[in-house]
Amino acid sequence: MSAGALALVAALTLAGCGDSHDDADSGSPGLSVGSAYMPQPVSGSMAAGYLVVVNESGTADELTGVTSDIAGEVTVHETVGQTMKEADRLEVPAHGRLVFKSGGNHLMFEKLKRKPKQGEKVSVELHFTKAAPITVEMPVKSATYIPTDTNTGTDTHMHMDTHMHMSGN
Repeated sequence: MSAGALALVAALTLAGCGDSHDDADSGSPGLSVGSAYMPQPVSGSMAAGYLVVVNESGTADELTGVTSDIAGEVTVHETVGQTMKEADRLEVPAHGRLVFKSGGNHLMFEKLKRKPKQGEKVSVELHFTKAAPITVEMPVKSATYIPTDTNTGTDTHMHMDTHMHMSGN
């Protein structure tokens, strides 16, 4: 094998090792969160939350839980057809999105410790099977707020209101 061919094989081998090594070290398979918001709740005990989890990696993950200091409990609800049910976990597909929107999948903040008001931000921590937890500062919008496009995650809050913390699971 020529020196040039040997160098090329060595470079490709190292590049391949580097890619898989980076995913293992980061604790995150390329997840980000955007389009997060909470409509100002009308009830003092419950609120809904919406966001988009984007997975830019080739590895699927699962959202396994959500916590927030504003609520005694945060549950994840999925909508299949016309039926809504609480879910233990939801898949974040490889190169895909997990969308939480009005009329579809959503977060339910139960046993509110206080009623959040429009203009405030609510801190939410998302927990995943593979990725490290992601903390999101979710703005409280008017009760009638309609986002520009929750299917693509292109609302103006896409990256401005997302703070990733790479603490262990």
